[in-house]
Amino acid sequence: MLKRLKCDCILFSIGGVAYALLEILWRRKTHWTMAVTGGSCFLTIFRIYKKFPKLCLRSKCLIGGAIITFMEGICGFIVNVKYKLNVWDYSNCTLNFKGQICPFYSMLWILLCIPISGICKLLCKNKKII
Repeated sequence: MLKRLKCDCILFSIGGVAYALLEILWRRKTHWTMAVTGGSCFLTIFRIYKKFPKLCLRSKCLIGGAIITFMEGICGFIVNVKYKLNVWDYSNCTLNFKGQICPFYSMLWILLCIPISGICKLLCKNKKII
């Protein structure tokens, strides 16, 4: 039980830091809620990839992209709509949903899952960490 908690903390931290850094590179800014969202996404994606190791890369990417889009939507409705923090706004993007998610970024999340899949595979092989 304690080992699982330690693993989850490591995975959450990897995802949180990576997501925040990626956002800083892309938008030149981030918000602490993005680190929480990124950590949650990576932990969830890792657990699914580990549970279903025979999934093909295409399936992994589609599942991972859907998870990230879903969690981004949930986070957006909490931090942007409910608390009006205006962390991001996709209102100018084509086919956006209430300015919180859009197909363009969903496609980027799907592509992001290519390296995420490789990172998850490496972490699964390293028994000392995970």
